[in-house]
Amino acid sequence: MKHIEIMDTTLRDGEQTSGVSFVPQEKLMIARALIQDLNVDRIEVASARVSEGEKEAVSRICRWAEQAGYLDRIEVLGFVDDGTSLNWIKDCGARTINLLCKGSENHCRNQLKKTPEEHFEDIKRNIRMAHDMGISVNVYLEDWSNGVKNSPSYVNKMIESLKDCGIKRFMLPDTLGILQPLELLMIMRKTTRRYPDLHFDFHAHNDYDLAISNVLAAVLGGCDGIHTAVNGLGERAGNAPLASVQAILKDMFNAGTNIVENQLNNVSRLVENYSGIPIPPNRPITGDSVFTQVAGVHADGDGKAKLYYNDLLPERFGRKREYALGKTSGKANILRNLEELGLELTPEQTRLVTARIIELGDKKEVVTQEDLPYIVGDVLNNAVEEENVVLISYMVANAYGLDPHASIKLKINGEIYEGSASGSGQFDAFMRALKKIYRDRLDRRFPHLSNYSVSIPPGGRTDALVQTIITWLWEEKTYRTRGLDADQTEAAIKATIKMLNIMESNKKEKN
Repeated sequence: MKHIEIMDTTLRDGEQTSGVSFVPQEKLMIARALIQDLNVDRIEVASARVSEGEKEAVSRICRWAEQAGYLDRIEVLGFVDDGTSLNWIKDCGARTINLLCKGSENHCRNQLKKTPEEHFEDIKRNIRMAHDMGISVNVYLEDWSNGVKNSPSYVNKMIESLKDCGIKRFMLPDTLGILQPLELLMIMRKTTRRYPDLHFDFHAHNDYDLAISNVLAAVLGGCDGIHTAVNGLGERAGNAPLASVQAILKDMFNAGTNIVENQLNNVSRLVENYSGIPIPPNRPITGDSVFTQVAGVHADGDGKAKLYYNDLLPERFGRKREYALGKTSGKANILRNLEELGLELTPEQTRLVTARIIELGDKKEVVTQEDLPYIVGDVLNNAVEEENVVLISYMVANAYGLDPHASIKLKINGEIYEGSASGSGQFDAFMRALKKIYRDRLDRRFPHLSNYSVSIPPGGRTDALVQTIITWLWEEKTYRTRGLDADQTEAAIKATIKMLNIMESNKKEKN
């Protein structure tokens, strides 16, 4: 088992995500979580000379890290600027500079306007200054991926020139995300075999969605460290996501790291909150949906020798497996959710609840476990043996400046009736149309609505199921009916139709 060092750059490269800017206190909280909770080997917390706010953030992190004994794990990106970056870093209390050098001849000649030899001498001079100030040096070979593709002799000359200068790590970035795994494997293998005594880190970018594949190729090629960012934050398409890097190193390469896996989800959520960049629901390891079985056959298979399990067990990452409820879920999904809630149903009751969930699933994306007790109550407490009143269709129109209008079609004891009316609200318009049918067409009284309450399951989602409970007074008796739907008006309508069926059943019993 090879041990791989993890350097996380969420607070430096990750902050280069468009729209992301951490305030000093947020940077400190993320730094503490990365080191204390996740046990990341090193963290890169900023670029030197950026701003006074950045200087304050780095100073706070360094004060905390020194008191906690972690200062050697704090790194700051700096520049070949004859001491300006070094003085900035020293003023903050940091002890390690990640010195940004030019890793391709194109950058050297066209951006710096210098010969390779001039640039190499500048680098060595800055390294000597750092060592004189008690600051350790790692070097970034910026644009290294283009360098090894288009000017490999330049890259070799740079490493040869610097290999005896007391550099702790040579950090090889795929700055523009242009490498593919097979190519990188060969390049990294050649590099590590040529310089077996040097420590090489690989820094992936995800422009072609190959960051994780390239991480694996770099490790297979012999590199010693990997750079990551929480949730894949970073310039353009981002960096290699920390959680995915950990999983692939352990499961695909059998590599060791110091990462505490069961803290990955917590730290991802912390960064999500501070960055304002939501985690995609299908992001491996940390996405909301990745440990949720949707298809009923999968839930059934999980209960039979864990047929649909892999090594990515949710408990590894501080999560748990869930079973979605919706139109594609089967009895196995529902039984697992009922079991977790401590609810026991008969086979017939389970069939009825399953049918209701499928019906609701056609109207909204997901039925949650929090919805389930509402659904069970709706199905079991309001079952009607015979539907004498059937709502065939209805239309409720609501326009700004106009009263809502409803048109409905009902089947009552086999006869079709239609009615329409306006009201002060959508449900009021529906009720007025309904009362017209009972009064004008059937010459019958209508039950009195004495109370109306609405509740939703916890979570506050805009697509949450709405439970409407209506209390009715009819022939000196009180009745309560409930309706459940993603739409509040429809939930109330369902509760009303249930009451009308109760009326018809009572009328038939008397006759």
